[in-house]
Amino acid sequence: MANNTTAQPLDIEVALTKSEKFINQYKKPLIFGFAAIIAIVLAWFGGHRWLSDREEAAQAQLALGATYFATGQYDLALKGDTASTAKDAFKGYERIAKEYSFTDAANVANLYAGISYAKQGDMKKAIEYLEAFTPKDDTTISANGIAALANCYAAEGQTDKAVETFRKAAKKASNAALSPIYLMQAAQMLESMKKVQEANRIYVEIKENYPTSQYCTVTNSNGVVIGPEIDKYIERTK
Repeated sequence: MANNTTAQPLDIEVALTKSEKFINQYKKPLIFGFAAIIAIVLAWFGGHRWLSDREEAAQAQLALGATYFATGQYDLALKGDTASTAKDAFKGYERIAKEYSFTDAANVANLYAGISYAKQGDMKKAIEYLEAFTPKDDTTISANGIAALANCYAAEGQTDKAVETFRKAAKKASNAALSPIYLMQAAQMLESMKKVQEANRIYVEIKENYPTSQYCTVTNSNGVVIGPEIDKYIERTK
């Protein structure tokens, strides 16, 4: 049976009239809405350029401080070259972290400042800066930063935090070169806390998960085969 229903033609004038009414009725909200969108876009582009310029300046500052840090001049590394009046004088890791916030360089400055304070024996300040450091996707610098924080916790007697943080460092590194070192530190700390069974589980974890690590290799000394070092730790904590 044929369908007698026919499509109604679109009345352009009616459609336009409805659109005009809608626009007139919501003119102010629409204007504010478009203005907000434009502002967000401009802010994004402006912010991106602003952050890019700040990042470049902060990276340049980090480079200036590399020598102080590498040569153990930690006070200069932290406070900067205060004797210099040059425009590009090194500001110090503390100022870089503060003045160039939200940049990757400022994040790295927190790490260097924390390690510098730790080298000077000021663990409380070291923890403050190392906790402000945000680990990234790399498996070396970030893992070392986390491990440095763990060592500071240990020095301050915060042993539970230290163990937990060493384990985080091992997970972050996720390789046979660094992870077993951090796990070994965690296990030995557990032993010092008389938590022998927990320590044993970590020693076994090292042997099972990192068989190529320095703790698990068999050595030969003057024709004498020496078993993996990790076996001694496992045996004494059974």
